[in-house]
Amino acid sequence: MKRTTHEVFNQSTDFADVNLFTGNRALADALRFNLPGCDEARFVALGAELGSAEMQRHARLANHFAPSLKSHDRFGRRIDQVDFHPGYHALMAAAMRHGLHGTPWFAGPGAHVERAAAFMLFTECEPSILCPISMTYAVTPALRANRAILRQWGPGLASDRYDPRFLPFDEKSGLTMGMGMTEKQGGSDVRANTTRAEYEADDAWGRRYRITGHKWFCSAPMCDAFLILAQAPAGLSCFFLPRIRPDGSVNAFAVQRLKHKLGNHANASSEVEFDAATAWLVGEEGRGVAQILAMGTITRLDCAPGTAGLMRHALALALHHAAGREAFGRRLIDQPMMKNVLADLALESEAATALALRLARAVERSENGDDGHEALIRRVLTPVAKFWICKRGSHFAQETMECLGGNGYVEEHGEGVMARIYREMPLNSIWEGAGNIMALDLLRALRSAEVGAALEREVAPVRGAHPAIAATLETVRRAIAGAVDEARARRLARDVALLLQAVLLRQHSTEAVFDAFCASRLAGSGAGDVFGLLPAGVDTAAIVARAAPGARG
Repeated sequence: MKRTTHEVFNQSTDFADVNLFTGNRALADALRFNLPGCDEARFVALGAELGSAEMQRHARLANHFAPSLKSHDRFGRRIDQVDFHPGYHALMAAAMRHGLHGTPWFAGPGAHVERAAAFMLFTECEPSILCPISMTYAVTPALRANRAILRQWGPGLASDRYDPRFLPFDEKSGLTMGMGMTEKQGGSDVRANTTRAEYEADDAWGRRYRITGHKWFCSAPMCDAFLILAQAPAGLSCFFLPRIRPDGSVNAFAVQRLKHKLGNHANASSEVEFDAATAWLVGEEGRGVAQILAMGTITRLDCAPGTAGLMRHALALALHHAAGREAFGRRLIDQPMMKNVLADLALESEAATALALRLARAVERSENGDDGHEALIRRVLTPVAKFWICKRGSHFAQETMECLGGNGYVEEHGEGVMARIYREMPLNSIWEGAGNIMALDLLRALRSAEVGAALEREVAPVRGAHPAIAATLETVRRAIAGAVDEARARRLARDVALLLQAVLLRQHSTEAVFDAFCASRLAGSGAGDVFGLLPAGVDTAAIVARAAPGARG
């Protein structure tokens, strides 16, 4: 007799072979607003590629089979190289083919906004391999202070070809770059660094030094070169340190170990030591922090769209699950309390997307010569977007995981995507300046009357659209006028972020989304509370329908 203990039913399906762009109306609308006339066909194709089962498989394998350090060869010679799963290389090749690294600096108008949107889509597929991509994107502004190096390395940094071989830079078809700032004793206080730089001679790349010391966090040690900080005679300075010297010899760059991290498993993060390693000065001696921050402020940009992309994918997984699962006689997505939670999550995701792309537009225009409003508002948007979007990320991931119940907590479910998102979320908040650093940056920016005036201009077009906008703006004004102290800087950062998100949603989202955001974040007390506290009268059905992964623009 046939015995069947159970059959599988009332379970969701895998979220695979979907188009990540055509189902994301929030991203499409924000892209049209910040870059009218953009090439949407490019994003449709990219969304299909990144949502494919094949790319999801590469992401899963690149995380499951983590990078491994090969410090020595079988003869005992140091080689300091990192091995990766083929899935990692496939993802890196795709990211560079789509120009997510150095390409925008050598492209036409709009390239930075397009790149931010594409970065957001790629993050949905796999975020951790984007660390070297992000650093390669960010390095060009800093390298402008050493034109000789930029002239020779620029074409490789902008190349759309991925070349993982360990060869001299001029023998490779594509180049990547990393960064090393922090040390054991200092962390964010880089002025406590002890790594030393001793002048050696001048050559074709400028002033050459010998670097001796260590870096506690050196992400992506397989990159072709790094910007690092070291103490020169005139003070902390910025240096360009290649893995292979121009004469073809391997530089004195020793990888001590790879970090075992909570998440970000496909990316190799390391501790490294330099023993009289060869490096070249970038900028002036003693101005290393300002110089390397030309790179750091761009990597901070990526923290915003990166987290927004993770939010969007977590939301899509939650919506997909809720639409395919029944409980108590109704689909989860039709249950009033679940619909409130999902709508609240959709508001958060769309607001994060809006703020991230607005920051990208400010970077685009200020880097291309706009030293007026865009350059000023960028000084507000960079710390605010990184602070608030990244802070909300971990809370968001926990709530979306709960929407899937126990299945969301199990690694096998959906190939472990939700678990990967949950582990990845805290990183962008920590990397390139944690929350306190961002709040302090905002305080410094708003001490300038010009920056405060730029914030007023940003809000002006929609100031009367909702009473809560005017009220929140007044709260921000009072805080600035009262010279808010450091202990309250986080509150100011939150208020400015919510204010700017409301402004943007009014300009390119729906009335249902805008009204609900103002009612729950500005007029209410829900900014920071648990999700699912939307007040009565909010059109949750319209908000959920707009966010549905199958929606079309």
